Amino acid sequence: MKNKTRIGFILGLALFVIGFIINGNLSLYFNTSGILIVAGGVVAASLLSFKFEQLRIVMKVISSAYKKPIIKETEIINILIDLSIRSRIDGILSLQQKENETTILFLRRALACLVDGYRIEQIRDILNTEMYFFKLRREDSERVLRTIADFCPAFGLIGSVVGLIAMLGGVGDTSIILKSIPIALTSTLYGLLLSNFFFLPFAATIKERTNHELLLQKIIMEGVIAIDSEINPVILKVKLESFLTPSEREPEFISYSKLKERFKIESEAEAEAEAERSIRIQDI
Repeated sequence: MKNKTRIGFILGLALFVIGFIINGNLSLYFNTSGILIVAGGVVAASLLSFKFEQLRIVMKVISSAYKKPIIKETEIINILIDLSIRSRIDGILSLQQKENETTILFLRRALACLVDGYRIEQIRDILNTEMYFFKLRREDSERVLRTIADFCPAFGLIGSVVGLIAMLGGVGDTSIILKSIPIALTSTLYGLLLSNFFFLPFAATIKERTNHELLLQKIIMEGVIAIDSEINPVILKVKLESFLTPSEREPEFISYSKLKERFKIESEAEAEAEAERSIRIQDI
């Protein structure tokens, strides 16, 4: 995600700069007054519209969306199959250790409900509530960004009006007209750039990441409920792969024994037998 974002930003910026250079002097597109009018207006309108704490949360969400790596659906499915096999071999309580090890907050919460013996209906209700309010929080952050994106062209237009008023006030004075025209034209440019190059892409990224994370949470919920129902890991694998596109699914049927081999899982009895065998070999 970081590399794609960096490449997209650099490529887009390079194309903008090349376009500016082709059509004239690059310095013509920089105007301090226009930048102050647009940036100052957007900041003021944002602070008047939203609480500072809410804006801080939006910044954290944006930072998280671009910095945190994207977890693939296949990774989550493999984790759940691993947990299912361990549960069948060593029991539900054996997942307590896995619960403490996992770094996925939603999965950790789901496993905690499972280990604590919650009923399936309770687990589904708790996790659905978690997903619902997670979606609401993300949609709220997206709404804030789209609102700020709407402010940008408006203040660009205000900057243009300010430039035109100054230009009309200096009719007959060439120096005043030459100073006012850049303000009128560049302000609109800055407003459109801020809106379409920053805030709208931020909002789209948050929406995309939210949909992806909701899909992962849905997979986790169905997987944990299936583990509680002691469903066969092979059947669980087939069920969870229904969340994937056909190209991401494994075409071959994998037996239970092969799944154990793939995830390198053995029961406690098998581990003890292997340890005793190793001790006997050492004694010999």
